[in-house]
Amino acid sequence: MKIVLAPDSYKGSLTAAEVCAAMEEGIRRFLPDAEIVSAPMADGGEGTVQSLVDATGGTLVTETVSGPLGEPVEARYGVLGDEEPAIIEMAEASGLPLVPADRRDPSKTTTYGTGELIRSALERGCSRIIVGIGGSATTDAGAGMAQALGVRLLGEDGKELVCGCSGGGLAHLAQIDLSGLDARVEPTAFRVACDVDNPLYGERGAAYVYGPQKGADAAMVKELDAALRIFAEVVKRDVGMDVGEMPGGGAAGGLGAGLVAFCGARLEPGVDIVLEATGLAAKAEGAALIITGEGAINYPPAFGQAPGGAVRGAEEVGCPNIVIAGSVDLEANQLHEKGFGPLFSISNTALSLEEAMEPEMARKLVALAAEEAVRCFCLGREC
Repeated sequence: MKIVLAPDSYKGSLTAAEVCAAMEEGIRRFLPDAEIVSAPMADGGEGTVQSLVDATGGTLVTETVSGPLGEPVEARYGVLGDEEPAIIEMAEASGLPLVPADRRDPSKTTTYGTGELIRSALERGCSRIIVGIGGSATTDAGAGMAQALGVRLLGEDGKELVCGCSGGGLAHLAQIDLSGLDARVEPTAFRVACDVDNPLYGERGAAYVYGPQKGADAAMVKELDAALRIFAEVVKRDVGMDVGEMPGGGAAGGLGAGLVAFCGARLEPGVDIVLEATGLAAKAEGAALIITGEGAINYPPAFGQAPGGAVRGAEEVGCPNIVIAGSVDLEANQLHEKGFGPLFSISNTALSLEEAMEPEMARKLVALAAEEAVRCFCLGREC
C-alpha cells in the first residue's frame, strides 16, 4: 500500500519534514510494510525554502546581507535538488520580524538584501529562481532589490539615490538607468509566489493595505502611496512597463511590481509553484492515499493553501485524501465540497495551545492522529 505524505509545516512547532516523519511513525505502527513517500509542502510563504529543500534533497545557502534597515543579517535561501532552481524567501532578508517593533518605519526599510540573495543565486549559476514574497517590512517597490542587481536610480539632480533605496526614497526618483543591470538577470526565469491581487498603489495598494502593519501612520501611508505612484510613472517611461494597477504588484510592499519590472518575473499562486517543484503529481501515481495538513485548517483559506494544493494533486491522480491538522475550525466541513477528504485534528486531549505546540508533544499527537486516520481509512479494505 502506497501512502504519500504532503503536509505543510505546523508553524511554530514542526517543519513539514518533521510532520512527515511523525505521520510515518504513526502509520507504521499499523502498516509496518507500507510504501510511504514524503513530499513536504508549503504555500510560498514562511517555511517554503525549508520544505522545498527537504522535498528535493536540496541544500541551504547562508549569506550575510543588508537587512531592512541596512544592518547586516544572516539570511538563507535554498538550491533545490537538481542544482538548477533557487528558492528565496524575501522575509529572510527583508522581513518584518527583522525590525524591532519600536523601529518599524516602512519609509526607511529596503529590499536591498533580497537583491543580494538573488545575486548570490545568480553567482551559483541558478538559471531559475523562485521568490516567495510574504512577510515584508518594506514598501520600496523592490527599488532596493533592483539596486543590488545593478540598476541605477537617479534623482532630479542626476545623482544616484542612496544605496538601499527605501519607500520614502522613492519620492525623489526621477530616472531609472538599466545599463548596469546584472547581465545574468535577463536569461534567468523568475517565478514569484504571490497570493494577493493588490495593485501597487491606491486604496487597495501596498501602502494603504499593508503600510499600517509595518509601522506607517495615516500621514505616512499617503506619502508612501504618492511615492509608489512616482515609481510606477518612471518605470512606465524608462522601463516600458505599466505596473501601477497590475494585480499582485502591491504584494510585499510593491516587490511584486519590482520583480516584474526589473527581472521579467511571473506572478503565480505560491502553492502551484510548490506543487510543481515537489513533483507531487508524479509521486502520487499509484498511491492509495494522500495525507496532507497544516497547523490550522480554516474555511475558506485552506483551499488556497498547501493542503488545498495537495488535495488538487490527489484529484489529478484519482487518489483519496485525508487532512490532519493542529486544529480544524467549525466551518471546515464545507471544504468537503472542494474535494477535501476527512478532517482530523490532533487536539484530542486536554492540553493548552502552548503544550500542544511543544515539538515533542506535537510529534506524538501527529503520529497518533496519522495512525488512527489510516486505521479508519482501512476499514472495509484489505490493507
